[in-house]
Amino acid sequence: MENLEHYLRQTLDAAPDAILISDRQGIIRYWNSGAEQMLGYSAAEAVGQSLDLFIPEKLRGRHWDGYYRVMESGVTKYQTGLLSSPGLRKDGSQVSLEFSMVLLKDESGVMQGCAAIMRDVTARWLKEKELKQKLADCEAQLAT
Repeated sequence: MENLEHYLRQTLDAAPDAILISDRQGIIRYWNSGAEQMLGYSAAEAVGQSLDLFIPEKLRGRHWDGYYRVMESGVTKYQTGLLSSPGLRKDGSQVSLEFSMVLLKDESGVMQGCAAIMRDVTARWLKEKELKQKLADCEAQLAT
């Protein structure tokens, strides 16, 4: 493939998963079409905004503590696993997200920000919640 950079950009832009890049301060620098579809904000609305754009208010303190710790240390325990967290769409509705993180460092190894690849798992989360409730109901019936 001669034009790999073109294909990489095309992949990022067209991926159905939300892909975003934020800088050291947590400002969104890249927002793909998957993020637009999933969270409801256009790239023009999201780029230049804080990650608070889609982080529920009750989770922001914990998020920023961890984010700045990772920016300082260059290390995260989530580098090889998936994180699960709720997010907020532009319309105010909640979305259940699973995402992986990529730490972005310059040529000297200094942290510059991170990328996140996010998937909407709301339907699966609701199904699991429903199944847990049915199981609890069955256990309650057996106990009586």
